[in-house]
Amino acid sequence: MQKLPEFQQQQRIFTAYIRDPEKNPAPQNIEPRRMAAYHELFYNNVQGLLAHTYPVLHKILSEEQWHHLIRDYFAVHQAHTPLFPYMPQEFLRYLENERGEYPNDPPFLYELAHYEWIELAVSIDNREINLQGVNKTGDLLTGQPVLNPLVLPLMYQFPVHQIRPEFQPQTFSEQPTYLLVYRDLSDKVSFIHLNAVSAWLVQKLKESNYTGKTALEEIAQELNHPQPEVVITGGLAILQAWLKRDVVLGVKI
Repeated sequence: MQKLPEFQQQQRIFTAYIRDPEKNPAPQNIEPRRMAAYHELFYNNVQGLLAHTYPVLHKILSEEQWHHLIRDYFAVHQAHTPLFPYMPQEFLRYLENERGEYPNDPPFLYELAHYEWIELAVSIDNREINLQGVNKTGDLLTGQPVLNPLVLPLMYQFPVHQIRPEFQPQTFSEQPTYLLVYRDLSDKVSFIHLNAVSAWLVQKLKESNYTGKTALEEIAQELNHPQPEVVITGGLAILQAWLKRDVVLGVKI
């Protein structure tokens, strides 16, 4: 730090105190009352933004737990963006890579945060839904279903969509929780709870150029289902429901 110009040294001292006043000395040439005000201003802005982005997490933690978590993030994480819409993702990176294990942290901490963050991530995704080359009324079985590009299948070990103050599971579920987040043509972000088959179907449609029928036949085969037509009939109902919700846009022309 001694090799830096003096003004940069002062900036480093200033920001170190702002981030963690308990471990870093305040700049000598600034009144302590003003430094305290700067610290509270910065902290409250960050804390308020994260509380808004992660409302369930904020609600289930005690005030002491919440502020301990945010102060630790504020002190240790080096963010790579100054843009407010993306700062909550920096918090998610902190949880994933830097938080470590704390005895009072709920075991679903990261998964719940990821679930809450993903709604914002899809809402600010700058891609547009292009209906060119899509037949909205085409046959979903014989044609190739076109997925909305703003569709994201998710899998969690905890039922994150059900977590609330009255329901806080402490161990992994025996079966994963499958969810789908998407943004529709009116820019509304929604979630759908999937079962294993519908999660499998959306993944196949994302990865390959299947017709609806070939995707469902392959799923029936992989399941070793004794009545493939049951899987196809049920899968068609799923595709039709997705079409109404803009998860599937139609079939490829």
